[in-house]
Amino acid sequence: MDNKLSIKAFNHVALQVSNVERSADFYANVLDLPEIPIPDFDYPVRWFSLGANRELHLIGREENGTSTGIRGNHFCLEVTDILQAEKHIKDSGTEYMPIKLRPDGVKQLFLTDPDGHYIELCEM
Repeated sequence: MDNKLSIKAFNHVALQVSNVERSADFYANVLDLPEIPIPDFDYPVRWFSLGANRELHLIGREENGTSTGIRGNHFCLEVTDILQAEKHIKDSGTEYMPIKLRPDGVKQLFLTDPDGHYIELCEM
């Protein structure tokens, strides 16, 4: 099977939470997940290891409770070549957000599935 997006691995799942500290306490102390360092984001976030280079990202929900788009619930697939992935998505006629850099320099782009679920592609 030809992998036109150059998907390398499942990278992370992100959950939008109402209280990052309370949720972080749950994942650290109830599920015993090890916390991992995060880039310097300008919003509340905590990251945990799920093992085998997979992560859980907890992202603070906006005060008004509305969806925060890409900062909300999404999953991320790591690709080996984000430019190749972008070309394939563009050629398919699918709308997406242009490649941008995360605060730690990781290249990422976002698209949505037919039901509006966000999917992140990243190149580490």
